[in-house]
Amino acid sequence: MAVERLDADILILGAGGAGLSAALHATDRTPSPSVTVVVKGLLGRAGCTRMVQGGYNAALAPPDSLEAHLLDTLRGGGWINDQELAWTLVREAPRRLLELEARYGCFFDRTPDGRIHQKPFAGQSYDRTVHKGDLTGIEIMNRLTEQAWVRPVRVLEEHRAVELLQDEEGRVGGALLLDLRSGRFSLLRSRATLLAMGGGPAMYRVVACSADKAADGIAMAFAAGAPLRDMEMIQFHPTGLVVPGSLMTGALLEEGLRGAGGHLRNGLGERFMAAHDPGRMERSTRDLVARASYLEVAEGRGTANGGVWLDVSHLGAEFVERNFRGMVKRCRDFGRDLAREPVEVGPTAHFMMGGVVIDPSCRTLLEGLFAAGEDAGGVHGANRLGGNGVADSTVFGGIAGDVTAEWVEGRPLPRVSEARAAERADRLLAPLGARGGEDLYALQARLRRLMWERVGLIRDGEGLRSAGEELEAMAERVRAVSVPGGREYNLAWQDWLNLLSQVTTARVIARSALERRESRGAHYRRDHPEPAPAWLVNVHVRVKDGGGMEVWTQPVRFSRREPEAMGAGALTVEVGD
Repeated sequence: MAVERLDADILILGAGGAGLSAALHATDRTPSPSVTVVVKGLLGRAGCTRMVQGGYNAALAPPDSLEAHLLDTLRGGGWINDQELAWTLVREAPRRLLELEARYGCFFDRTPDGRIHQKPFAGQSYDRTVHKGDLTGIEIMNRLTEQAWVRPVRVLEEHRAVELLQDEEGRVGGALLLDLRSGRFSLLRSRATLLAMGGGPAMYRVVACSADKAADGIAMAFAAGAPLRDMEMIQFHPTGLVVPGSLMTGALLEEGLRGAGGHLRNGLGERFMAAHDPGRMERSTRDLVARASYLEVAEGRGTANGGVWLDVSHLGAEFVERNFRGMVKRCRDFGRDLAREPVEVGPTAHFMMGGVVIDPSCRTLLEGLFAAGEDAGGVHGANRLGGNGVADSTVFGGIAGDVTAEWVEGRPLPRVSEARAAERADRLLAPLGARGGEDLYALQARLRRLMWERVGLIRDGEGLRSAGEELEAMAERVRAVSVPGGREYNLAWQDWLNLLSQVTTARVIARSALERRESRGAHYRRDHPEPAPAWLVNVHVRVKDGGGMEVWTQPVRFSRREPEAMGAGALTVEVGD
């Protein structure tokens, strides 16, 4: 079928914190590049950055320091972070925070003497998390969106990318897009393409991410031949709401509740974190708290609805209502009074630490392709600290905008195959009107159960192998799905496209988890329950010719600090670096 052709100097796929930061930086860097932003939903209303409740980590003043922020990030990440990426994050976060406030108009909470207020978050040495109440993401996204509308940026709302375009040498030169409203395809050529679509582990049964997320960017990068790393590392946030019979099950209650002194209790009323991390208790890292909650339920000490209790009532109703207005309202919408009584919570799939391999300039190993935010791996290692996520998006989004604006100068538009794009579009239309195929939603439900039960918080070799086999079969089954209706605003068709990406990404997650034969961070193997020095490696995956997977490991490069278990060395960083 024929497809419409569009051109841009810089194509940004995604319009959350990373995508909009990139667009603003690219247009501010030089007025010459044409920038196109593609977003599945409406600008400023889609994606996960808007859902950020807790805040933004930045070391602003003593006794905190860049070195302390780096060390917390590496410890939280199980020491498999790319240390240059982690250092870039902590070094640039204070500068980007100042930019958000002074240049883009964000307003963060202040102390009585006028300083930016920073609250405690788990796994951190100091109160480091800058916030706007407990609705920080809305503040950041509103201001970034306002800035984007007044810059020379073409925005394609309610469009999705379905495939990266490549020339004969494998260089990336744009994407095949689908207009959700009309069902029409377009070919958008670009000199530089940025993946900023957000990961989103929506292939799990209980999830906290935005409903439009399907790991599309990671799936497209994998299909194009880009190496991925650390894909076994899926973060489960410990405090997702438990609301029986509601799709709101899994929606987050932010980490600041635990940071402020909230207690977690099992169904017997016991503060169970005393048995799992007696030093930090509820302020332990997300991986430990989520796994502890899961085990309490699995071992018969959960609530009647299969959760645990989060209790902040002892902090005083006035304090809770003043500092956590968004969380109080969310709970009251479901008949719970967070300020005065315990609320039922449980683990929820939240964030993907793994993703496309990048360098500190956001370059991937495919020429012309860049990645930032949750599409990129390496910053967070085996576990992300709360408050490092939106910092990651805005820091590396800004870097990507600066780098691509310079990179495209003088480069010709690539020669990509329109025939290949049309062929791909035809294949994606195949389920429409087909009869007698697989049931889309039965397959979707099976994927979510499979990932939760065998590739979730507690894993083992046997379960991972069987999951991998079923996922390989599912990759064929999903192509035999029949979808009713036409092309215009067909939500079932969009769910099928989501499922394609989710199954692809699930295959990579399961295979990477099988490869890592130890427990570290968010990855826990009951058959290998301890971390092993031999596994201070990153698991890499890429597609093989013919569609299989090549899996290999690379030793972690300790360019800034060695793990304490190996003999802690002095930090080799300077504040002015």
